[in-house]
Amino acid sequence: MSTASPDTTAEPEGGEELKRTITGRLLFFYTLGDVLGSGIYVLVGLVAAAVGGAFWIAFALGVSVAAITGSAYAELVTKYPRAAGASLYVNKAFGSRPLTFLITVSFLAASMAASGSLAVGFASYFDTLWSGPPALLVSLVFVALLVIVNFIGITESVVMNMLMTFVEVGGLIIVLIIGIVVIFQGDADFGVLTHIDTSGEFSSPALAILAGISFSFFAMTGFENTANVAEETVDPYKAFPRSLVGGMIVAGLVYVLVSMAAALTVPTETLASSDAALLEVVKADVLPISVDFMTTLFSVIALIAITNTTLVTIVTQPRVLYGMAKEDVVPAVFAKVHPVRRSPWVGLIFSGAVVGALLVIGTLVTEAGGGIDLVGRLATVTVVLLLAIYALVIVACLKLRGQDEDGPFFRANTPLLFVGLVGNLAILYFTIYDDPHSLIWCAGLLGVGLVLFLAEYFFGSRDRSNAVEPGTAVADKEL
Repeated sequence: MSTASPDTTAEPEGGEELKRTITGRLLFFYTLGDVLGSGIYVLVGLVAAAVGGAFWIAFALGVSVAAITGSAYAELVTKYPRAAGASLYVNKAFGSRPLTFLITVSFLAASMAASGSLAVGFASYFDTLWSGPPALLVSLVFVALLVIVNFIGITESVVMNMLMTFVEVGGLIIVLIIGIVVIFQGDADFGVLTHIDTSGEFSSPALAILAGISFSFFAMTGFENTANVAEETVDPYKAFPRSLVGGMIVAGLVYVLVSMAAALTVPTETLASSDAALLEVVKADVLPISVDFMTTLFSVIALIAITNTTLVTIVTQPRVLYGMAKEDVVPAVFAKVHPVRRSPWVGLIFSGAVVGALLVIGTLVTEAGGGIDLVGRLATVTVVLLLAIYALVIVACLKLRGQDEDGPFFRANTPLLFVGLVGNLAILYFTIYDDPHSLIWCAGLLGVGLVLFLAEYFFGSRDRSNAVEPGTAVADKEL
């Protein structure tokens, strides 16, 4: 095995440390809220169109692959309980600054693309309640407000995330109740739960299910964000395995049950043709409540779900930059922490500005008649980049076995890790095969990171003495 990369546990000078305030319970809801996110509210129809009535199988298999990947994160975060997540693990395993930088930029690109996609989705749902302000303005204000919440502090952000998770789960419980009522009324056709449609684009059950997993995987992502608050978690060794893997298992169970309830309540064709499939379940008028009221209620819940997911992505982005600034991969200015709020404010401002730029550029391209589904393309880009990262994190986890194991740490199941690696690569291959143009967008977003690389390469030496090797933590100073 390779030698571990230089230790980076030394505390920065000047008290530039993140504060440990996240408990295990908060971390569980943070994971649950991020994994559940907004995907289940908008992706059910797409998955149903690919698979048929048995689309719950795609969600079950997809979340299984994600949970196995989450166990690799749980092992690594208990060995290296610091911000930066996948970037830190790859740096420890391979000691390659170019590869570490590529992972950092890939993760940031995926997270920012997801934030932009979600912000546009927020504006679309907002339009159903109030069609007055322009969609771009709504999206920009939405991102700005979440940046402010993040700046106030991580504890406030996570508490807000937990409260929104309760509302989010409440909406899914409504769908489950509708499904139960349909069953007790004797109107459920359980045969639909085993029907796989092979009459469309995908001619075999295996391809149909793989397509469903690929389309649904955007809803599975998010757990990786949990690793990036490791430096702000109380007792990460105990908190992370239970909260991260436990949150994913609960989310997977909810996905499967909601999928079954939707398939039993509404014809698969109706779900497949809808951009808001769960809303079709509510419109089935099964409950003795006004359909108009339920439609409005579900729109509000969808807004909260999107807010929850976007909040977590915006929480994550500056912390990745913070962690990697300490690893000498991006400029040290991103390691700056606000003296009062203890938030990585430079990275936060930068992240918010990039997401805002994506929204402006995306709106201009759409209005110019670019003929591109920006929301769908950004979601695909997010999945492609994250699947590549997930696979590399599992490899890093296996490569780091036997290193830095002096203290207590969680050990993931080795055979399952190999299953997870194959699963991630299979989904990645199919996603690229189904939408090869997504690679062009991936390359474009990664190209933006070249600016950060050049800034660190040419000016990073100003932040450290010549005696300090690259990869060693840097004391924060005024630049």
